[in-house]
Amino acid sequence: MILAMKKHTYISIEPDKDGSLHYPPHDHETWAKLYQRQSEIIKDRACDEFIKGLELIEFSKNKIPQHNEVSKRLESFHGWGVQPVPAIIPAQEFFNLLASKKFPAASFIRIPEEVDYIQEPDIFHEFFGHCPLLTVKACADFMWEFGKMALSARPKDRVQLFRLFWFTIEFGLIQTKTSIKAYGGGILSSKEETVYSVESSIPKRVKFDPLEALRTPFRIDILQPQYFVISGFEDLFSILDQGPLELLTRARELGDYLPLFPPKSELMKSFC
Repeated sequence: MILAMKKHTYISIEPDKDGSLHYPPHDHETWAKLYQRQSEIIKDRACDEFIKGLELIEFSKNKIPQHNEVSKRLESFHGWGVQPVPAIIPAQEFFNLLASKKFPAASFIRIPEEVDYIQEPDIFHEFFGHCPLLTVKACADFMWEFGKMALSARPKDRVQLFRLFWFTIEFGLIQTKTSIKAYGGGILSSKEETVYSVESSIPKRVKFDPLEALRTPFRIDILQPQYFVISGFEDLFSILDQGPLELLTRARELGDYLPLFPPKSELMKSFC
């Protein structure tokens, strides 16, 4: 993987008085390219529930879907919607939205020069990567309960608690009857990581354990060196059943594992 330096500052598109967002033609072209390419890449690599969810939402293949249209589709399943937001929002706002059954979704799409890799979560990542799982009741309910739980935590605890979200909803794998498949949105919206996560011999793949996940550092700007594998979506509720705040206390007593990646400052030296 060649790391991309941040070249572009993205500006969110504001909805009009009717709640519609108006994108220039080249943004729709980017969506169409990403949608066509990623739809092929996830075949036989994404879990069946994700593939089915993608079919149920019926995204437009040629233009960026409107947030209100996606919300209407999601509402018919488990009461969820999507909320237009800037790329990065405060943790309090993120968890408030999840607790209200609103998935935060950026209102911009990457530029053509960054079509293969973008550090900011854009609308393709949010819609294509995350919305299909909101049609799966176990995943939708987990995200809702996770949001409510995180709001009850102290602000300083939320960063480490987010590791549970990162290693499941963002970068989770699932063991199916035939093979390991991907379900995390960070994986399935990425050309490179979709293949890497389930086929490469480089990363570690370990059985999901919430205590272990809480002790595992991650970086957002590299292919993940380690993935956690659930045996079924009911495993997500083992996080809630075991008491995440109690697990966090235990994780801090035991301490973090050594990172499986170099510090960012060292890695960036190669670009100087």
